[in-house]
Amino acid sequence: MPDPSAPAPDSTPAPARPPLLVVLAVIVALEALLVTGLALWLLFELLTQRPQSYTTAVAITVLVALGAVWVIATLVGLLRLHAWARASIVTIQILMIAVAVGSFQGLVARPDVGWALLVPAVVAGVLALAPSVVRATARSDARNTETHE
Repeated sequence: MPDPSAPAPDSTPAPARPPLLVVLAVIVALEALLVTGLALWLLFELLTQRPQSYTTAVAITVLVALGAVWVIATLVGLLRLHAWARASIVTIQILMIAVAVGSFQGLVARPDVGWALLVPAVVAGVLALAPSVVRATARSDARNTETHE
């Protein structure tokens, strides 16, 4: 016999994800794959090559690994429609834009890398602020919140 005091199961279907949210999730997933790949490559280089400074090499590897964890956590938050993920995405994209701008200048300028970072960063930043994405990830009483007594 079912417990009459137990809450009734929610029979409302999950809301469909707007297309712009799906595009944003794909961009963030690709960013997560790339930064994770970079962290693994840096770790491989650290273990197989002799850097000029071990301290710097370890620090850069750890920072990139932390960045990978951050982007992956943000992707999970976005897929779960958490409101905080939008702010995290915007922050990540601002940092990517800063790195992209740095790639266009200096003695070892790499405009190809700059464009490869700049274009998805701008697109993802705009998508994170798109009204349909904001609505889909907005906090509501039924979703994204827990009741604390």
